[in-house]
Amino acid sequence: MANHPASTPSAKASPALHISLWVVQILLAVAFGFAGLMKATAPIADLIEKMAWPGAMPEGVVRFIGISELSAALGLTLPSLTRIKPGLTPLAAAGLVVVMLLAAILHITRGELQSLPVNIGLGALAFFVAWGRWKKAPIAPRA
Repeated sequence: MANHPASTPSAKASPALHISLWVVQILLAVAFGFAGLMKATAPIADLIEKMAWPGAMPEGVVRFIGISELSAALGLTLPSLTRIKPGLTPLAAAGLVVVMLLAAILHITRGELQSLPVNIGLGALAFFVAWGRWKKAPIAPRA
C-alpha cells in the first residue's frame, strides 16, 4: 500500500489548501450532520412540512438517508482529526458526491428544480474535499 496517496505525508500541499479543506470539511460536516439528524429522528409529517420529497419515499429510505448523512459528517472529520484511518475522509466525501447526485436526480424527476443549486453546491464542495484529501493534501495516518 506504499503507493496509496493517503499513506504518504503531504509535503507538497500548501498550508492554504489544508486550511481550505478543513474549513469545507467542517462546514459540510455541520450541514450534513444537522440534515442527517433531522431526517433520522424527526417525525415524517414534520419533514414533509419542510420538504415535500419525504412524503414520496418509504420512511425507511428517509431514515437511511439521514443515518448515511450523519455517518458521512463523522467521516469527514473524525478520521482526519484523530489521524486514525484518515483515508476514510475522502471516501466519506466521495459518498456525499454520490448522495448529492442522486438527490439532484430525484429533484429533477419531481420537478423541484429550485433544489438543484443546493445539491450542486454541496456536491461540488464534497468533490473538492474528496479530491483534496485523496490527491493534493492527504493527511498522514498516525505512526
